[in-house]
Amino acid sequence: MPDIERLTYLLTRIRSQQASKEEYQELLSLIHADESGEVVALMDAFHASETPVTDAGGYDHTYWQAILTEILDTDKVIEKQPVRFLSLKKWWAAAAVVAIAAAGIYFLRPHKVQPPVVATKAPVRDVAPGGNKAMLTLADGSQITLDSASNGLLATQGQTKVTKLSNGQLVYDESANPEGQVLYNTMSTPLGGQYKLVLPDGSTVWLNAGSSITYPTAFIGKERSVSITGEAFFDVAKNEKMPFLVKTRGTVVEVLGTQFNVNAYTDEAAIATTLLEGAVRVNLRQQQLQLRPGQQARIAPQADKIAVVDHVNLQECVSWKDGFFSFDNADLPTVMRQLARWYNIEVKYEGAVPQRSFTGEIGRSLSLSQVLKGLTKTRIKYRIENGNRIVIQP
Repeated sequence: MPDIERLTYLLTRIRSQQASKEEYQELLSLIHADESGEVVALMDAFHASETPVTDAGGYDHTYWQAILTEILDTDKVIEKQPVRFLSLKKWWAAAAVVAIAAAGIYFLRPHKVQPPVVATKAPVRDVAPGGNKAMLTLADGSQITLDSASNGLLATQGQTKVTKLSNGQLVYDESANPEGQVLYNTMSTPLGGQYKLVLPDGSTVWLNAGSSITYPTAFIGKERSVSITGEAFFDVAKNEKMPFLVKTRGTVVEVLGTQFNVNAYTDEAAIATTLLEGAVRVNLRQQQLQLRPGQQARIAPQADKIAVVDHVNLQECVSWKDGFFSFDNADLPTVMRQLARWYNIEVKYEGAVPQRSFTGEIGRSLSLSQVLKGLTKTRIKYRIENGNRIVIQP
C-alpha cells in the first residue's frame, strides 16, 4: 500500500514547482514499483481535485506537461542505476494522469546527448492519426470503402457471406461447402489506415498501413494460401490437414497454427518474419528454415539466403496492431518510416541524417503535432513544408 501522505506531499511539491531532483526521482520510483495500480489511482484523484480550471472551463494542463518532462529528464540522468521503461500500461496511465493527451509520448530517448536546438516556430497544420480505413475489392472487380460502409452484410461471394461487424471488423462466414470456381478478394489499406479481417477458416489478420492481402473467399484443396504486400500480423486457425501459406515478394511462410508478423514493405532493408507462438517454415527458393518463438527470419532484397535473428524484441515488431509504436535502439530513418505510413506524410532529409538511436513508445492515437513536440525533446531539428512534408535538418 503506497504512503498516501507522502505521495500527496510529492505531488503538491511538484505542482508548486518546488520539488527537487530527488523528489522527482522518488515519484518516478513509486510509479515504477506500482504493481497494483494504486499509485496511478491516487495520482488520478489528486489530478482531478488539484488541477486548475481555465476561463473556458477546461483544465490547465501546461504545468502537468512540464512535470512529465521533468520526470523523464530525471530518469535519463540516473547513471549508476538506470531505470528501465515503465510497462506500457503504467505509462499510458501515468501519462494520462500527469500530462493528459498533450504529453502522451512516454519516451523518445536519444542514446547520444546532443546540444539543444530550437524547433521551428512556424504554425503547423495538424494531421490526425490513422484509423480503420480499407478498400475491399470483390471478385468481380467492384470495390467497397469499408470505413464508410454500413455494418451488416456487405456482399455474398459464392457460398460465403461478407459481413462488417459493429466494431469495424470484416468477417467471412462460409455457410456451405463451396463448389466450382474459387473466388478471390483483396483488402487494401491506404497510408494512414489499418484494418482487421477474419478469413473463412477463422484465421485473423491485422493489416497495417499501406498494405494489402489477397485471399480466396473459401479455402478448398490441400492448402490455405494468401498473398500480402506491406505488413500483416496473423493469428492462424489450426488445421493440420491444410497448411496455411503466406506469400510475399518471392518468400513463402508456411504454418499450421500460430501467431506471427510479416513485414514486407519495399522501403525496409529486408522482409522480416517474426514468430510469437507456434512454428513456421520460411521458404526462399530451394531453402527452408524453421523458426522458434522469439526468432525472426530476414531476407534482404536479391539475397540468396535466409538470416535468423534470435531473441528479437517482440513488442517492437507487433506493437502497431495494439495501438502504439515501439522502438528499441532504432535509428531515426526507422522511426520516421513508421510515422510516415501512419500519418500519410512525406519525410525528407536535408544533408546528413542525424545519427541517433531511440528507445520507447508512442501512442498511435496521438496527432502529428503531438508527436513532433516529442521529437523536439530528442534534439531533432526539422521544418514543415506544405503541411505534410517533414524535412529533417542536420
